[in-house]
Amino acid sequence: MSDATESTSSPPNFSQLHVAVLAGGPGSEREVSLNSAKGVVGALEGKVGKVTLVDVKDANFSLPEDADIAFNVIHGTYGEDGDLQAELERRGIPYTGAREASSRLAFDKIASKEAFRRAEVQTPGEWVMSRDEALAAGSTMNFPCVVKPPREGSSVGVHIVREAGEWEAAVEDAAKFSADLLVEEFISGKELTVGVLGDEALPVIHIQPRSGFYDIKNKYPWMTGEGGTDYFCPADLRPEITQAVQEMALRAHRSLGVEVYSRVDLLLRESDQEPFVLEVNTIPGMTESSLLPKAAAAAGVDYATLCLKIITVSLNFS
Repeated sequence: MSDATESTSSPPNFSQLHVAVLAGGPGSEREVSLNSAKGVVGALEGKVGKVTLVDVKDANFSLPEDADIAFNVIHGTYGEDGDLQAELERRGIPYTGAREASSRLAFDKIASKEAFRRAEVQTPGEWVMSRDEALAAGSTMNFPCVVKPPREGSSVGVHIVREAGEWEAAVEDAAKFSADLLVEEFISGKELTVGVLGDEALPVIHIQPRSGFYDIKNKYPWMTGEGGTDYFCPADLRPEITQAVQEMALRAHRSLGVEVYSRVDLLLRESDQEPFVLEVNTIPGMTESSLLPKAAAAAGVDYATLCLKIITVSLNFS
């Protein structure tokens, strides 16, 4: 380690900082992560002493010996679930973002919802079932509802089931990713997301898929060749609704003990404009066009400055 990280009470000497950007991972969001990493590397080049891209495929990854901090942009499995954080802590490597415990909690949607309720964070009602239990319950379910694997990201395996005839296929697909399934109450309304940086809520983004809901094809049309989404930032909401959404997002972020930054996904119920938290993402997308950078830009923080601020705040937890 160089002396660039010895003092974290003031901004680091970026001109001496060697940042290893960790990307890829073994999970379903590998390609998305590699795109995030390209963006972060480009943003940091010329702003810090050195940037190295590290393609992580498993726990046996190698870091440059003189790296001062690992900038983690591995979404989903082995990046967002606490395992990478544990490995970096074992090696004594400072890293960006949430620590091990809060990462594990946020990645588990079932445990997260329990924490939300303890903190009076409104979240859709749910049932936890095995695949067989879910298949057997098909004739008694109230539709529409949502079925998803509880420990995946980017809406992988998520289905809005509107009628009984769609239930079996949705359950079978979600069960490819998890032995237990999370079935949620369906909330009809606007899809919103709120970035949290430090302890500040960024402007609200309204996510409007061009068809269906915000699933993987609408999130990443460049990857799937179909779908697409329009984004409105700041969201066109009444000031008091904006405030309520931001306060709910902050409460959700804090309820999980998340450090540094996150992106909180919510639904704004159409009938009464009440916000419901779906999940807290501890490693949100970080391409220049991703949602957290969009929200930061609306708050006057450009992409490179956002990356540098994430490093600065993270070093205070190392």
